[in-house]
Amino acid sequence: MKKVLLLSASPRKGGNSDILCDEFMRGAVEAGNKAEKIFLREKNINYCTGCGTCSFLGKPCPQKDDMAKILDKLIEADVIVMATPVYFYTMDAQMKTLIDRCCSRYTEMKEKEFYFIVTAAVDSIAQMERTVEGLRGFTVCLDSPRERGVIYGAGVWQAGEVKDKPAMQEAYDAGRNV
Repeated sequence: MKKVLLLSASPRKGGNSDILCDEFMRGAVEAGNKAEKIFLREKNINYCTGCGTCSFLGKPCPQKDDMAKILDKLIEADVIVMATPVYFYTMDAQMKTLIDRCCSRYTEMKEKEFYFIVTAAVDSIAQMERTVEGLRGFTVCLDSPRERGVIYGAGVWQAGEVKDKPAMQEAYDAGRNV
């Protein structure tokens, strides 16, 4: 049994990337894993202020928000699923803010397996790669990360459109194979 943490950065509950998170989680749970989804919109995560308390002084981030608990969960997880809609060919602000706030404890995130879920109105997977590269920019800073898969929800704009796309089965299968 693995601990699977899904980070849903969709600003819409029931948005396309959020729906794919649910499918991934369904597969993971059916396969006997423990899974938890964090819907970032519901969390209070402040921007990194660059104060240097964590990096220069080696102390915990002084901000009092939900990020400390999320960091604990990231460190405890075996598998991390990062799901974001594509906004102007990159991840949305919710995901980027979370990544920036990992600065205080990213060195503790060791040997994690990662899956990326990206959704976009554009049909071109090649154009969605910029977003995936941004997510990889985070994982490359970690100790021994293993990218296990990318699920592309291409050609979806309105909430729920992904339900008729192959990405639904891909997300479920990825979860089953964690």
